[in-house]
Amino acid sequence: MGAEEPVTTLLKQWRAGSDAALDQLTPLVYEELRKRARAAFRSEQAGHTLQPTALVHELFGRLSPIDVDWRDRSHFYALCSRMMRRILVDHAKARAAAKRGGGNRQLTLSVALASESAAETPNHEDLLSLDRALNQLSELDQRKADLLDLQIFGGLSFRELEEVTGLSSSTLDRDLRFARSWLKAQLSAGQ
Repeated sequence: MGAEEPVTTLLKQWRAGSDAALDQLTPLVYEELRKRARAAFRSEQAGHTLQPTALVHELFGRLSPIDVDWRDRSHFYALCSRMMRRILVDHAKARAAAKRGGGNRQLTLSVALASESAAETPNHEDLLSLDRALNQLSELDQRKADLLDLQIFGGLSFRELEEVTGLSSSTLDRDLRFARSWLKAQLSAGQ
């Protein structure tokens, strides 16, 4: 095996307590995280109060105090995608609570379920409904829910999902097809 990838090395140094490693890591991962945040916002309503850059800054704020045994770059991005989902859901809950007492518009998210065949039309559903559906799926099959979470909120490609999960391409394909179908049925039913 060759030398460890720079992001992985810096993650491990950060875990060991090096603030300098975090300072070096940030510019290496910042643009990729912004790209993934933009993917999460791709079909958001205009005028959304939380923007991709703000999402990444909020993410870094939440990453700093946690103690994670980083395995590698893929593990880092997988955790970041889960945290982005939490931030977006928390934001949507706050907006929904404000809506009950004010005139704010409801946050919606286009579920751009990444697919090898780009012929699928994305469903437009409320972020909180999406979160509830993913939580229901996790009760049925945690792995399939995790795959969708990583794909929808983390923007992970099929290859990145293979790397993060260690699943074979055939298992990953089968799980994703099932999970997408299940999610679409749940969201179509109106939750």
